[in-house]
Amino acid sequence: MKKILVLAFLVFSLFSYVEAAGNPLMSITDIKGVTHQITGTEEGFNIKGLEGKIILLEFFGHRCPPCLASIPHLIKLQKKHKDKLAVISIEVQGLHNEQLKNFAKEKGMNYIVVADEKAGNFTNYIAQRAQWRGSIPFMVALDTKGSVQFVQAGMLPEASLEELVKQLGPKK
Repeated sequence: MKKILVLAFLVFSLFSYVEAAGNPLMSITDIKGVTHQITGTEEGFNIKGLEGKIILLEFFGHRCPPCLASIPHLIKLQKKHKDKLAVISIEVQGLHNEQLKNFAKEKGMNYIVVADEKAGNFTNYIAQRAQWRGSIPFMVALDTKGSVQFVQAGMLPEASLEELVKQLGPKK
């Protein structure tokens, strides 16, 4: 019995070590039901299917005036740069998936929208890695290699968002 307990402990320890040492694998499911696999990296993270794209990850709230004001800017940006940009917004003020679906439709959100309840441990991962304390809007911008290049608490004006996309794109 003692050998079995020791063996179980060793196996558990090994799995814990491998998970801590390796890159965390997470997933988020958007309001359309699409699940996005995310792998953490030393420099940021990669989202399967969005490789090679600039990613603007925004945490927002449905009752947050600056968050609401940034939605039209993100819509324009996504439309203008659809081939090289992926905007992902995670709603963190408690809208359930169905409510968020209706909200996104009403606002015309043309990018990936995720309810916090469908973000799994990704929100906590970002909070730990970016030392995010919950202020919204909160943006993390990644270049085409999945490396975090910019972190911002508070709203960015449309011109600043446009400049950010320009800077994060491939250099010519």
